[in-house]
Amino acid sequence: MSERTANRGGPVLLGVRHHGPGSARAVRAALEQCRPAAVLIEGPPEADELVPLAAQEGMRPPVALLAHAQDDPGRAAFWPLAEFSPEWVAMRWALAHGVPVRFIDLPAAHSLARGDDEETADDQESADEATGGQGARSGAEVRIDPIGVLAEAAGYDDPERWWEDVIEHRGSGGAGADALAPFAALADAMGALRETYGDGGHDRDPVREAHMRLRLRAARREFGDDLAVVCGAWHVPALARRTTMTADRQLLKGLPKVKTAVTWVPWTHRRLSRRSGYGAGIASPGWYSHLFSAPDRPVERWLTKVAGLLREEDYAVSSAHVIEAVRLAEGLATVRGRPLAGLTELDDAVRAVMGDGTDAPSSLIHDRLVVGEVLGEVPEDAPAVPLQQDIDRSRRTLRLKPEALERELELDLRKQTDAGRSRLLHRLRLLGIPWGEPTRSRGSTGTFRETWRLRWEPELSVRVAEAGIWGTTVLSAATAKAASEASGAAGLAEVTALAERCLLAELPDALPVVMQALSDRAALDADVGHLAQALPALVRSVRYGDVRGTDAAALREVATGLAERVFVGLPPACLGLDADGAAEMRGHLDATHQAVGLLGQPESERQAGGKQLRARWTGVLRAVSERDAVSGLLRGRATRLLLDDGELGDGGAERLMGLALSPGTPPAEAAGWIEGFAGGGDGGMLLVHDARLLALVDGWLTGVPDAAFTDVLPLLRRTFAEYETGVRRTLGELVRRGPATAPRHPAGDAPDAAVPGFGPGLDRDRAAAVLPTLRMLLGIGQHGFDDEQPDPSRRADPSRLADPYRPADDLTGART
Repeated sequence: MSERTANRGGPVLLGVRHHGPGSARAVRAALEQCRPAAVLIEGPPEADELVPLAAQEGMRPPVALLAHAQDDPGRAAFWPLAEFSPEWVAMRWALAHGVPVRFIDLPAAHSLARGDDEETADDQESADEATGGQGARSGAEVRIDPIGVLAEAAGYDDPERWWEDVIEHRGSGGAGADALAPFAALADAMGALRETYGDGGHDRDPVREAHMRLRLRAARREFGDDLAVVCGAWHVPALARRTTMTADRQLLKGLPKVKTAVTWVPWTHRRLSRRSGYGAGIASPGWYSHLFSAPDRPVERWLTKVAGLLREEDYAVSSAHVIEAVRLAEGLATVRGRPLAGLTELDDAVRAVMGDGTDAPSSLIHDRLVVGEVLGEVPEDAPAVPLQQDIDRSRRTLRLKPEALERELELDLRKQTDAGRSRLLHRLRLLGIPWGEPTRSRGSTGTFRETWRLRWEPELSVRVAEAGIWGTTVLSAATAKAASEASGAAGLAEVTALAERCLLAELPDALPVVMQALSDRAALDADVGHLAQALPALVRSVRYGDVRGTDAAALREVATGLAERVFVGLPPACLGLDADGAAEMRGHLDATHQAVGLLGQPESERQAGGKQLRARWTGVLRAVSERDAVSGLLRGRATRLLLDDGELGDGGAERLMGLALSPGTPPAEAAGWIEGFAGGGDGGMLLVHDARLLALVDGWLTGVPDAAFTDVLPLLRRTFAEYETGVRRTLGELVRRGPATAPRHPAGDAPDAAVPGFGPGLDRDRAAAVLPTLRMLLGIGQHGFDDEQPDPSRRADPSRLADPYRPADDLTGART
């Protein structure tokens, strides 16, 4: 080799494996020994000006260099660096000693222009990484695994274990040891591989290596031969080979080029892990970080961390467990011929000593320690697109900190700070930057509450760069994108959903554009299904406007007009539908019913004629429920909605059910009616508490002819399968007891026989006794019973009230 790797006769070539703690320690020792005049590092040359930021206190790895095309921010590539990355160690050493740093890899302007951006941190695994391939490179084009070849030659069946035994687990050497010797040995090994395999099937390496040689020549002219080059070990033979400058320039001639921007962005240990999909990743970044940072006794320190984690999770782990686990791990390493206990030995020791022979703690240890949830930090003065700067200002004002570990955030929209957080998160989601995802709250379900699941992923930095084309601030960018989406929306439902998102994000300037697009499409769309599908989102937007103090009058007007069009078109749209069409229309029926209920609530009736709207909807449901040409599924569903709203009166539901289940109705149609009427989780409770309806269903079912029973059975199974197990059991018991009449009238003066399970009358004193507790549990206001005074002559025996085991037929207040 013409360029020396082990002495001071020329540039020192330090071949490394990226993200290797052993390589990082060796690089630091080599730099301390040779004290170069400049350090050259494999990486994009556009990042030279960003190197000083690595010395700032606000820069904490893991971080990554992000390069993206300015005209197309989606074309981007990452160069991640952890605290145990040899490049990071070399950069920090150079900054601490006042030594210049230069990046020498192919410029990002060329790699992004020719499609190398497809090989970003989220794409393919790279065998090049196994020998130091940095940043974004495709594993699909690599035909060999150099580490695998060397491991096989050494008699190892696991390349990772060989690398750890030879490099990662070896000591730094004693006093006076030659720090350059390991690099010379590795360079010889890679030289032999390159002589045998050439570029290993990676046809992009020759171009990159030609640029590295040109940058190396330029550095020698500037700083002399006293240089240190930190690069992937695979590239060392190519950099040491003698070539002409003309030949190298010829390889670079005609490369496409784009204008790029480069900055530092936070990274995470999880994104460094191989399982995340990053090609140049490692399986255990948390373990490697521990190996690099532990000054001595890494096995003891690691198992102490494991014990602390398990204690936090309520595992009974003592100091004795740690001592025995250390002995076992070291013993396993000796038996297996390893210089230091690795993760395999440590996992076996933890399983045997701390896990009582089970794998229960393994996944916890892997996620929290082996991989870890570390998120890096970047200084505030690092270059960033204006949109990123505005996001950073907003999150600092709102006290929102990016975190790698997923967490839930509960917001009360009545508080100014929480309302601001909600606006920011909704605007970011509209821009395609899903820092937070809304989720169902386990507590209050009121409209003043929001629950978000937050997690910052490094890829969001690319999303921010992409969204920067819409504006320089979150508000202006979200407004511009909403207006653009409204103009390009293909369907009415898309526009209504967009209107809801604009209201949640509080984009007053975008709302008029969205409303105009909504009006235009609503006027042209005659499909009742489309109209019914769009209505719920629009009505929710009206409610959100009321909750957030936003003027939603225009939305309410459009929603009311849309509801009117649904009312007109729904009855004829229900005619002549097959089974699939009826099932789809049932969903539209339920959605419209819910929307009308929200739009016509008492507090809004004075503003938009909600009372009249609900009356018109009731007429639509009546028309659907009584029309023979409508599918039984839809007639049954309409009947159920009318019953729930109290619009059928006494015996109305029984009359319609009797007609639907009459002998002249085909069994399959009758079964569809039952599915529409009694389907859903609450349908079973309706039959449990209404003996007449249950008797009608039971009577019809027993009269179904044998030939038709097999046809209706799947429909009935689908209906009753939605009921809870207890409800099905109760229905079976009621049917077993035989037909029964309706329960006694609440006043106790009806002569009907009592239904099993209910008392003979209402004891108002006993019922009133439970009302305060019931109101507290349900959070409701005063009940009508409060206006009545208990009758002293009918006061219940306290001993009976205190008996929780009294039979159900003696709990006369149970039905109330």
